[in-house]
Amino acid sequence: MRAPPRSSPEPGAGGHQVLFAFAECVPFAIALVVLVIELTPLHFVYTGPLLVATPALAAVTMGPMGTLAAAGVALVVSIITVTHNQAWGGQQVYTNLVALSLVTVASYMTSSAVRTRRENELNQVRRIAEAAQEVLLRPVPDRLGPVRAASMYLAAETGAQIGGDLYDAVQTRYGVRMIVGDVRGKGLPAVRAAAVVLGAFRESVHYEEDLVEVVNHCGAALRRDAALAGAGVGAAVADDEEALLEGFVTAVVAQIPNGPVIEVVNRGHPAPLLLSDGKVRPLVPTTSLPPLGLEEFITGPPGRTDGYPFEPGDRLLLHTDGVLEARDGSNTFFDLPVALASMRDHTRPEFLEGLRQALIRHTQGALADDVAVVVVDRIDPDHQRDDTAPPSRW
Repeated sequence: MRAPPRSSPEPGAGGHQVLFAFAECVPFAIALVVLVIELTPLHFVYTGPLLVATPALAAVTMGPMGTLAAAGVALVVSIITVTHNQAWGGQQVYTNLVALSLVTVASYMTSSAVRTRRENELNQVRRIAEAAQEVLLRPVPDRLGPVRAASMYLAAETGAQIGGDLYDAVQTRYGVRMIVGDVRGKGLPAVRAAAVVLGAFRESVHYEEDLVEVVNHCGAALRRDAALAGAGVGAAVADDEEALLEGFVTAVVAQIPNGPVIEVVNRGHPAPLLLSDGKVRPLVPTTSLPPLGLEEFITGPPGRTDGYPFEPGDRLLLHTDGVLEARDGSNTFFDLPVALASMRDHTRPEFLEGLRQALIRHTQGALADDVAVVVVDRIDPDHQRDDTAPPSRW
């Protein structure tokens, strides 16, 4: 079961953009109306206060430079109309020009102060987001038992540091355990859900021997949090399909013990990719299970762990659907398996940087969804190699 793309525009977003664009045009539209009135037989209508108001209107939506642009247009229109009507020398003309100047200065100063305050607030929010990212989405450790790992997170929203994707990797007495997930939705509710799942994972991996129980613990934590937030699945709005699907998280949890295998539990998430002997294959689950938070849709057994060979020299890639659903201008999806195979000789940092650049080129810098990636190399315990070298089997 897949989550709907989070790139879908929210209701009313288009209307807000149109309204904002209209508001930006209002000062210049007023100047045009004044020009038409003054250059036609309608010039008996007194238009002075209209031009004086244009810088103030521009300051509301266009910032300091827009304020100066509107004031400049108003001044040009004033000069044209006064010259056309041969009104130079009249006291009212100079009064209007002085008023226009004063309003322009006041509007510019106000707009500059507002912009400075907003920039300071934005910088503060970014610092808080960076601190939150260090706690919520900390980089995975480079060395974890029999593997070496690296992670990457790309937020689709401009200026964002964290979103609805999640990942982590922890070394435990049962082996190396990892999670990559994707929260349905975006904004602060998605960040909250990601934090809940990560918190449950980081706690349960150390005392739950069964990997399925780790996953169940994450799902239970998500349902408890949804109930506390008043958005529990299956509440009084259970007959509403959209409400029923709110708040779920697709996730894949993997375990790498000391032996040459990897154990995976997949809850509606894109299958991890395994690069072995130069070939890429998806680790498709044997049983389809719904995402975390939708456990009531499980009709059979609660799930089981799937095992796959994971030999020294193999590379594992856990990822979210933001990679697979990245599209170019012709609506073509990004081919992650091809990218993984083409960069098989790259070290982990080189691979992640190459993947980042490939995604930016493919989407022309406009990601539609957040991207979270964890790349893991299985190393040979009998031959400690240089960390900067790619696995020898490739």
